[in-house]
Amino acid sequence: MTVGHASRAIAFDGSGERPLAQFHAEVRGLAALLPDAAYAVNLCDDRYRFLVAFCAAALRGQATLLPPSRAPRVVEEVLAQHPGAYCLGDVPLAPQPPRYLRLPDPLPQCDGALPMLEDDALVAIGFTSGSTGQPRPNPKTWAAFRASTAQNLAALSDLLAPHGSTHVVATVPPQHMYGMEMSVLLPLLGPVALHGARPFFPGDVARVLADSATPALLVTTPVHLRALLESGVTLPPMAGIVSATAPLPAALARSAEARFGCEVRELFGSTETCIFARRRTAIDDAWTLLPGVQLSPQPDGTAVHAPHLPQPVSLADLVELLDDGRFLLRGRSADLLEIAGKRASLGDLTRKLLAVPGVVDGVVFQAEAADEAGIRRVVALVVAPGLDEAQVLRGLRGGIDPVFLPRPLRCVAALPRNETGKLPRDALAALLASPST
Repeated sequence: MTVGHASRAIAFDGSGERPLAQFHAEVRGLAALLPDAAYAVNLCDDRYRFLVAFCAAALRGQATLLPPSRAPRVVEEVLAQHPGAYCLGDVPLAPQPPRYLRLPDPLPQCDGALPMLEDDALVAIGFTSGSTGQPRPNPKTWAAFRASTAQNLAALSDLLAPHGSTHVVATVPPQHMYGMEMSVLLPLLGPVALHGARPFFPGDVARVLADSATPALLVTTPVHLRALLESGVTLPPMAGIVSATAPLPAALARSAEARFGCEVRELFGSTETCIFARRRTAIDDAWTLLPGVQLSPQPDGTAVHAPHLPQPVSLADLVELLDDGRFLLRGRSADLLEIAGKRASLGDLTRKLLAVPGVVDGVVFQAEAADEAGIRRVVALVVAPGLDEAQVLRGLRGGIDPVFLPRPLRCVAALPRNETGKLPRDALAALLASPST
């Protein structure tokens, strides 16, 4: 289940490092307390406790369900789809989810053999975020996780310490597949140690990074990275910064590298595929595929072939393959618009909206319902303190065709981003329809 000597650090905090031997004892101890079931929803806030609970459930033959959100309604829907499933957590929850088991404190320990898993064991089921429709289940076996983690370790090898464990601090939840790959599976299968905290505010990120005696790897998102830059916070030296979950603007990557003195590496993947490409966004437009990955462009997207995938996975992303084996992203099939014979993409329109002076956040999308002419209107939500809708539209007019001007464009206090910075479609629609901004 893990790699390395029993003395290898798998976790750390301000008090020091936690060795594999203690982790193994806690996995065995917690596994003995778990109920008989096929599935468990892991709601632990503390990343280390999430890791222990994930491995304990796997040791009992239980697959961990990873809903796209920890909102009570979403958790109840996932439980209803998996009869007999229960919930694991490490704090009191209100409202408390059905069949909730709270982890004891301290975690129990038990001696025994090294925890082992069969390659074909179903250990997790991830769900798509719901930002592009109804969340869909994506089963993951232990063999698939081992293969994808080997690729991730290769992709990050020059950011990891040549000797000992590299410490990882993550601002993303472990329940998200990106957080799972970078802050749960890496410590299990590579020379990496995780910090249990999930810092949110810039000052919290700085304090948690300071718990590491050596430069840590920061796993984050474009939203968090922008907040760190705008806050003016001083961060300790870092081994590097990794970003995913949303497109990282090149200007933001360059600013972060200049401010924090380390490389910003963007990763590309999905819940369906796990991570399969990387790039240094500050200097590269093109993406480099991870070892063994191949892409096959299709009319409506791209098929991903990878060693950890039992069969090719089709994504809505459109790519252009380059002669050197790299690729360029050309948008998503669902983002492409054609109105009055003219074409545009929602991604490009959003980038132009964000380029308007005074706009700090925003998104362009299509309304759910069509108008009387049968056309789904282009609409926008924007965060622009000090500007009104008319001023933002004036800033947009010089860069886009009039048929693609958002109607309506609404100024709001904040966008309804989830834990990883994504914008679920239903939340956008609700905010657009709300009577007050």
